Amino acid sequence: MKRLEKTPRYGLRFAALAAVFAALLLGSVFLGRYRLTLSEFASLLGLSKAPVREGASNVLFQIRLPRIAAAVMVGAALSSAGASYQGMFRNPMVSPDILGASTAAGFGAAMAILFGFGYFGITLSAFLFGIAAVLLSYLVSRFSRANETLSLILAGMVVSSLFSAGTSFVKLVADTQEQLPAITYWLMGSLASIKQKDVLFLAIPFVLGLLPLLLLRWRINLLTVGEDEAKTMGVNTTALRLAVIVCATLLTASAVAVSGMIGWVGLIVPHFCRMLFGSDYRRLLPASAVFGGAFLLVTDDIARTVTTGEIPIGILTAFVGAPIFLWLILRGGARHAR
Repeated sequence: MKRLEKTPRYGLRFAALAAVFAALLLGSVFLGRYRLTLSEFASLLGLSKAPVREGASNVLFQIRLPRIAAAVMVGAALSSAGASYQGMFRNPMVSPDILGASTAAGFGAAMAILFGFGYFGITLSAFLFGIAAVLLSYLVSRFSRANETLSLILAGMVVSSLFSAGTSFVKLVADTQEQLPAITYWLMGSLASIKQKDVLFLAIPFVLGLLPLLLLRWRINLLTVGEDEAKTMGVNTTALRLAVIVCATLLTASAVAVSGMIGWVGLIVPHFCRMLFGSDYRRLLPASAVFGGAFLLVTDDIARTVTTGEIPIGILTAFVGAPIFLWLILRGGARHAR
């Protein structure tokens, strides 16, 4: 008699993921060159009347909490966008920058630095160029007579290549003493300069992008079975695909605008979540958001504590992401998803 397979207890897995995420959030508060004590933290939150050192309030509320919030939202945004694109294109190799949002955001930031814009101007320019690139890719694909999905991917590749060339040109003409190092550092990705206003800037497109995806996550399942099959079930695939693109673009562009170029998060996190929670987007999408936030939070903790200087977080995600992805390939990746 064939042995019955045990049904995965996804509820327990979600509970474990939530517990780990909560522990990482709390632990990140106390990590840093300025060591906060538990009594100081409780006192600053109004839970006790323990003495607090001078400057502890600024460290917690002006530096550490905004950076933790930004790391969580950027990680959740990139991983959710990556998972959504992978489902829409039915390709596990897809990442959030497939339509050129990240590359165009990098070009926008480089242009802003070249013209001497301030920090907020650089962030806004990166955000707007990221959205413009995806809009351009979508419009090009609409005029193509080829398969809609294929033409969208090809248009994204072309647009991404154009903006990449533009960034190279900006670096070529930039001042080598100040502008070029600033552009290079921004492109490597970092959360070192995060302020409260950056968190507020990120929060609006983050909510506007993630919430609709969570509400539509069961419909994304229908895109994974194929367009013809989805249409027979009464799904307007064109409208659904456009909604996914708009939401994922908001998430990607806003994340890259405040953090710079951070790769691999939107590619490897959905793969891990498929192994733990299966391929059903009703579970996969929220799991990717939480897992992605936890992953980038840990990576940023390492970036700001492992050495006396700040390590660009984009370098760490590449060092961590590439071996992990190679391991997933050798392991069989999606074949282990239930």
